[in-house]
Amino acid sequence: MKQRAFKQVDVFTPTPYFGNPLAVVMDGSGLDDAAMQRFAKWTNLSETTFLLPPTDASADYHVRIFTPGGELPFAGHPTLGSCHSWLEAGGQPHSKDFIVQECKVGLVKIRRETGSKRLAFAAPALKRSAPSPALLAQVAGALGLKATSILAAQCLDNGPMWLGLLLDSPETVLQLMPDHKALAKLGTKVGVVARYPRDETAPLIARANREAKAFAASAAETAPDFEVRAFASPIGVDEDPVTGSLNASLAQWLIAEGHAPERYTASQGVCLGRAGQVHIERDAAGQVWVGGESVTCVDGSVTL
Repeated sequence: MKQRAFKQVDVFTPTPYFGNPLAVVMDGSGLDDAAMQRFAKWTNLSETTFLLPPTDASADYHVRIFTPGGELPFAGHPTLGSCHSWLEAGGQPHSKDFIVQECKVGLVKIRRETGSKRLAFAAPALKRSAPSPALLAQVAGALGLKATSILAAQCLDNGPMWLGLLLDSPETVLQLMPDHKALAKLGTKVGVVARYPRDETAPLIARANREAKAFAASAAETAPDFEVRAFASPIGVDEDPVTGSLNASLAQWLIAEGHAPERYTASQGVCLGRAGQVHIERDAAGQVWVGGESVTCVDGSVTL
């Protein structure tokens, strides 16, 4: 074991402790899979990452992403948080336009958003399909949802796999009380989303503020267009505070099907006392970008 530089950062928030935390081991060289998995289980965060030298000459760094239960080929908040940590530690990208991350899903471009502190990643290619009626009924039962509350559903795969559900209202999203054991037994991660009607956004956010007692921390952010929640019991995370990979696949689906505009903001984490803000944009070439701010909360070393 040796001392390794370590950071814990909060992602999808400009305010510490209101986003999704990420543990970042700045030098994972020499650690085997078992050691990485053991540390990720010990941190007990939704994800822990290990930065390594790239194996692809076009990449700036290589990252491995672990949940408490296993390794992921890609994930969004670990991508933004790892890039933030790498840049903060003095990393110099090859290109002036993008940072290029290597991970198991391949190469992921990350850009610095003009005029803000946000980073945004290019959403990986999405595979999607209709869920079976049987699975949809089982998931609806585990969520306590009426069939009439589900406006649309898709199986989404951009590395991680999610069942995405478009619901009838943000209130429905915020009031869900899932049976996490039932979801774990089904082996299906579920992301739910609903759009705010513009004339109803203010009172709904005010109610959420009172219930979560946390939303005021994001007062400087714009009012959200969508509310999102992510249930990931099969990988040991009942509810993820703010989820980049899910928001990426939801955006690709919703924009393609005309359920969302090409540029919007999603709120996530309210029911956990968080105030995550995810910024979505589809550019002229059709690429979806998923952005958010990150802030370092712990900066030091870890013995591994």
